[in-house]
Amino acid sequence: MRDLAFVGFLLALIGLGLKRPFLLVCAYAYIDIVSPQRLSYYLLNAVPVSMIVAALAIGAWLLVDDKRNLKFTGRQGLMLVLLAYAGVTTIYADFHLDALAKWEWVWKSMMWAIFLPLTLRTKLRVEVYLLFMTLSAAAIIIVGGIKTAVSGGGYGALNLMVDNNSGLYEGSTISTVAIALVPIILWLARYGTVFPRDWRVRLFAYNLVFACLLIPVGTVARTGLVCIAALGILMLRDVKNRFAYMALVAAGLAVAVPLLPDTFTDRMETIQGYQADKSATTRLAVWSWTWDYAGENPMGGGFEAYKQNRLRMDLVTTATAGSVQSISTATVEDKARAYHSSYFEMLGEQGFPGLALFLLIHAAGLIRMEVLRRRYRGAEGEDAWISPLATALQNAQLIYLVGALFVGIAWQPVIYMLLAVQIGFDVLVSRKTREQSRVGWGRKVASPSLRAEGEAIQG
Repeated sequence: MRDLAFVGFLLALIGLGLKRPFLLVCAYAYIDIVSPQRLSYYLLNAVPVSMIVAALAIGAWLLVDDKRNLKFTGRQGLMLVLLAYAGVTTIYADFHLDALAKWEWVWKSMMWAIFLPLTLRTKLRVEVYLLFMTLSAAAIIIVGGIKTAVSGGGYGALNLMVDNNSGLYEGSTISTVAIALVPIILWLARYGTVFPRDWRVRLFAYNLVFACLLIPVGTVARTGLVCIAALGILMLRDVKNRFAYMALVAAGLAVAVPLLPDTFTDRMETIQGYQADKSATTRLAVWSWTWDYAGENPMGGGFEAYKQNRLRMDLVTTATAGSVQSISTATVEDKARAYHSSYFEMLGEQGFPGLALFLLIHAAGLIRMEVLRRRYRGAEGEDAWISPLATALQNAQLIYLVGALFVGIAWQPVIYMLLAVQIGFDVLVSRKTREQSRVGWGRKVASPSLRAEGEAIQG
């Protein structure tokens, strides 16, 4: 029955896409994020769903989409260079077969991110794609939020629709993505035009934000706690009354902390003393190994190069008996431990060139969003949405970059989708600015934002 529901939904979405081809682009976002083929018992597992929908979306774009004012940006070029470089390191990877398995999904997500901005030529399309991304992730987040509210969750115990600890279904990854989506959710609730901006939309948005905040609790992911702290600090930039905001946050923490499950509070306490926590100590050991490895192999070892690491760590434990406290140290060994950091993941796999490209791509996105954020701050009328969206996209990226310090999601498809939306949004606003400047010189050109209102997601 569940298979039939998934197949029916996809067929209906593809059918609508035949009339409105941009919906095929949105359908790929749903498939890439939710991975219904992993939730299906048989029907969707038997066919390459993502490849079929991607081919339909690209084919429809080539055949019927408006190609005027297309622009291939420098950031897309950097992504293409990074992808090509990763292809070369895959050929010469230390673990060739394992590297090919990762390359199989990396090149697809990167090529999609390079292609996507070409389709986001109106405000309506940017909004609809963000809405599909958010609602697709919400399918996972809402399930996790409900299970957390009912059972409290637990480390490695929260089942997010599928018993598979990979992709967005991995605890630290979904925690990072869920918190990164909060600024997007709030922007859609305030400036979205697909749904009426009434109390029902706001109620759903606020409950979805609450579910996002519950995900780190349910997964007991320390990365999620750090991302929540980053979210709180970033939102402080744009609130009108900062003292009231900080007082409200403090009151919320005072109420929430006593209600948190012991599984969450016990794991969060390990942040204070990393030497007594094997997970934290292992991360530091892996990072040290990766730095040394990159020093010997500056061009990287290809995907999955971490599988050759061998680690020795000293764990410090403290025991208290009455008033006497004793400290003991034990040496443990481990091997083939993952990077647990996107930056070290990129360094170990793609070397210093890959890490430099990775940082340059993200730095360019942050700078461009800051430019738009400042340029359109205080704008009214049809431009009122621009600065808030630039802020939301920048905040989402910053939260990801913070979470990426502690989890290996350097190639996470959702993040590259966000970068692609940034690029499409940036090109759209730049074109709008140029056309408005032409109007100022006496040439009457319709504003893209006005054309978008009447487009209704036309192909």
